[in-house]
Amino acid sequence: FNEFLLQAFADTRQLQLLHFWLFLGIYLAALLGNGLIITAVACDHRLHTPMYFFLLNLSLLDLGTISTTVPKSMANSLSNTRAISYWGCAAQVFHFYFLLATEYSVLTVMAYDRYVAICKPLHYGTIMSSRACVKMAAAAWASGFLNALLHTANTFSIPLCQGNVLEQFFCEIPQILKLSCSDAYLREVGLVVVSACLAFGCFVFIVLSYVQIFTVVLRMPSEQGRHKAFSMCLPHLAMVSLFVITGLFAYLKPPSISSPLLDLVVSVLYTVVPPTVNPLIYSMRNKELKDALKKLLQLLLLQQQ
Repeated sequence: FNEFLLQAFADTRQLQLLHFWLFLGIYLAALLGNGLIITAVACDHRLHTPMYFFLLNLSLLDLGTISTTVPKSMANSLSNTRAISYWGCAAQVFHFYFLLATEYSVLTVMAYDRYVAICKPLHYGTIMSSRACVKMAAAAWASGFLNALLHTANTFSIPLCQGNVLEQFFCEIPQILKLSCSDAYLREVGLVVVSACLAFGCFVFIVLSYVQIFTVVLRMPSEQGRHKAFSMCLPHLAMVSLFVITGLFAYLKPPSISSPLLDLVVSVLYTVVPPTVNPLIYSMRNKELKDALKKLLQLLLLQQQ
């Protein structure tokens, strides 16, 4: 076959259009939030620091992630179809896993950045030099690319004979593996296990970083110092929690509570919500970013006048 059929959010025309407008609103909010952060960090020289450099990377990844899944789903609802071409599906799988793996790597690097800033402040400039930051970001993007390439090549080399209907609103590896008809899918399962072990390693690194960070912060004599340290760390911690919890629930929830509707809701939670909410999480507790965004919005308003 030369196409897959994705799961529709609704059968009736009215609900399909409601899904389109709802996703359009979410997509525009994600574009606006992440676009503003990218522009503010790029244009304001005071934000040319490691923390904001990685935040810029994160916003680019969030834009890419939501643009991989949501526009196709909206287009299908609008044109009352469920189809996605074979190669379109392969491209979606590759981009989704590339961006997701890279985002997780960047979140891990951001935890290291926070650890150095708080636990080794005197060495921060040396350890987190601009060259070191570029190397870390490049390593995150390269590892994400390699991860996606291996998974996509492996998944789409498996013979499929269980039809072409995917129980998901976008192309996802577990759903494609359900259509396989040979033991070849075990190779991909092995790769998934390796990726899961690496992801768990990153998670342990983030947790250990924060254990050391909070040990140092709670020993700080000044309340102002503690408040500043917490305001630096809490947005990142919230983003990691949102990313990890939604992802774990999507992939590790027990089959007994699994249903097509619940699976759809959960998949929206981990693919659509984090890219939309992340800009809000980061800008709410961050005075420097708030000031930069205010300046940017004032500049845009002046240009309009």
